[in-house]
Amino acid sequence: MVAAVGADLPELAGVAAQTFPLACPATASADDIAAFIDQTLSEHRFRDYLADPDRRVLTARQDERIVGYAMLIRGLPDDEDVQRAVTARPAIELSKMYVLPDSHGAGVSSALMTAVLDEARAIGAHIVWLGVNQQNLRAQRFYRKHGFKINGTKTFRLGAGIESDYVMVRPV
Repeated sequence: MVAAVGADLPELAGVAAQTFPLACPATASADDIAAFIDQTLSEHRFRDYLADPDRRVLTARQDERIVGYAMLIRGLPDDEDVQRAVTARPAIELSKMYVLPDSHGAGVSSALMTAVLDEARAIGAHIVWLGVNQQNLRAQRFYRKHGFKINGTKTFRLGAGIESDYVMVRPV
């Protein structure tokens, strides 16, 4: 796992566009998903993320191609639900973690999670937290396998829709 760099931007945005829809509930509209990708997961946005000192973007590679990525964000948002669920400080959010479907089951996700936790420790975080859609049972199983537990709920705006997420936490 390596930190993303500027040369990765086109491929990183492509992986994000392919993987984000896989985590969305069936009730999410294609238009809302497309708008989120355009507004949040574009090459331009990833350029901003790489320039932000409070963010880390890690990439997973196989045969020189990016097959997954994770984004860490230092701190907590002002969201009261997240503040209640994440009580330890300093905290770091695992904002995004996605792996291409053709790499599922190959150990890439676990290796990426190990890199995420190592990075969180290196940054000095005491806890890693994330939001996961309440309907995304596969992701919840993966996170539980890696020591996360549900500690609250929050909402997530996806276009015109409001999604219900669990807030999961794990000490580092």
